[in-house]
Amino acid sequence: MTPTLKQDATKALDYFESKVAFTTGPVELDRMIKNHADIAIIDVRAEEDYEKGHVPGAINLPKEKWGTLQGLEKNKTNVVYCYSQQCHLAANACVEFARNGYPVMELEGGFDAWKDHDLDVDKASINRLIKQKTNKLFNK
Repeated sequence: MTPTLKQDATKALDYFESKVAFTTGPVELDRMIKNHADIAIIDVRAEEDYEKGHVPGAINLPKEKWGTLQGLEKNKTNVVYCYSQQCHLAANACVEFARNGYPVMELEGGFDAWKDHDLDVDKASINRLIKQKTNKLFNK
């Protein structure tokens, strides 16, 4: 005799409402970017991996720099991503950033899913542009 699985509809509703509220997919993020949505995109991978390619407009904030919260926006949704579906860097970063009062959303599948959908990849370092602007402001 095969056991039957009976799912609790109320728990399912809670789970999927949270999933939709706090995660997005690559195609949806691409659409947000193209529609100039009010978001900040945060790449929590290692700097050398970010430099090889990243989601257009993403700011790199690797784990060792999470405490700085640099690049995060309190008045925007911060879409956070890491390497892959199996990587938990983005989820852990979301916990840390939300704990500090930043609205967050995780990109499901990470950068691997982004590339799998053949979406645009940027190799120019936005972090360098931010540093250049900061240096000009402070005459460095």
